[in-house]
Amino acid sequence: MKKIVFLTGAGMSAESGISTFRDSDGLWEKYPVEAVASIQGYQRDPLLVQNFYNARRHELLRTQPNRGHELVAALEKDFDVTVVTQNVDNLHERAGSTHVIHLHGELMKATSSLCPNDPNCIVTLPDDHLDIRMGDKAADGSQLRPFIVWFGESVPMIEPAIHEVAQADILVVIGTSLNVYPAAGLLNYTSDHCRIYLIDPKTVAYNPQLGIRHIMKGASEGMAELTDILLQ
Repeated sequence: MKKIVFLTGAGMSAESGISTFRDSDGLWEKYPVEAVASIQGYQRDPLLVQNFYNARRHELLRTQPNRGHELVAALEKDFDVTVVTQNVDNLHERAGSTHVIHLHGELMKATSSLCPNDPNCIVTLPDDHLDIRMGDKAADGSQLRPFIVWFGESVPMIEPAIHEVAQADILVVIGTSLNVYPAAGLLNYTSDHCRIYLIDPKTVAYNPQLGIRHIMKGASEGMAELTDILLQ
């Protein structure tokens, strides 16, 4: 069974209505990145950061996986599929994908402010209790915070992602600019025999020596075309 690794970014979930950060009307226009997505911002104003991610969770609960997510999951019938995502939503899992690596954390989880990567402190927030409040404690007694990898923090799941990419027969990049590291560097770990596809309606700068086949469509239409290619 051939191994496919998907590397997905904000464009994967945009069709589901998830607010993106980097587009012209994205969240960065309303919230400076350093205020809500850096460890310094959290230390400066933890309440602002908690409220920001509380709102993102309520938004996610109202959102459904799109056809692109479903088609990625459906390929598990014919391929060994791993999803490596920069997204913090759980739409891949809700669509049926069973092996998902989250590079930047998971929105529906909370963790310790002291040791955010301590597995003993990571908890999944129930749908009826989505908000983290000031005073809510992690298992180590510290303030609970979003289980998100902020700017200035290490990316602990990059090594497992590299391991998966290095074994891939096919790598599919969906909805990411390939400008955010360390995720963008994953393409450097593909084997010589690996075929690489890019699904994105926009022009994306990449190394032409990689021999990337660019499907210039959104996630759902692009995945429909790719599925036809892979299953023919």
